[in-house]
Amino acid sequence: MARKHDLPLHEVRRYLEPGPVVLVTSCHADERDVMVMGWHTVMEFSPSLIGCVISSANHSHGLIRASGECVINLPTTRQLEAVLGVGSTTGAEIDKFAAFGLTPEASEQVAAPSIRECHAQFECRLHDDSLVGRYDFFIWEVVAARVAPRPRHPETLHYKGDGTFMVSGKVIRRNRAGLK
Repeated sequence: MARKHDLPLHEVRRYLEPGPVVLVTSCHADERDVMVMGWHTVMEFSPSLIGCVISSANHSHGLIRASGECVINLPTTRQLEAVLGVGSTTGAEIDKFAAFGLTPEASEQVAAPSIRECHAQFECRLHDDSLVGRYDFFIWEVVAARVAPRPRHPETLHYKGDGTFMVSGKVIRRNRAGLK
């Protein structure tokens, strides 16, 4: 194995990004928005809790704080151009749904719209906001979830920084004796 070299500490995230890029939709009063998010983590299985960072500098932050709800939508490689567009604009200036060809559809349990083109949709209500003031870290409870039946393992996008994405790879399955 090649000798390892020092890594600048601000680049650690490029190796530890927790999961696929998602599109978070929100609304409050008569305003709606969609934002790109890559910093999220599963925190509990039941109830299903997801933690994430939503910067207070982001337009969606205010809508999410006011409503206490959002939808986490899972795009695939087919939505790459929309992901790039959403991530490089602000909902304070444009309707990102219209600008990037995303179809809002009614959600079941929350007021925030879901995105029809995304592979999966996870409707969330705020579970714990005790870390929002200090870290912009929200803890959500998933209250409804929908996923397309195919493909079972979609090609999702994983952001590595500097405009570089990694696409989810082949699925491997290994069962160890005694584990299910």
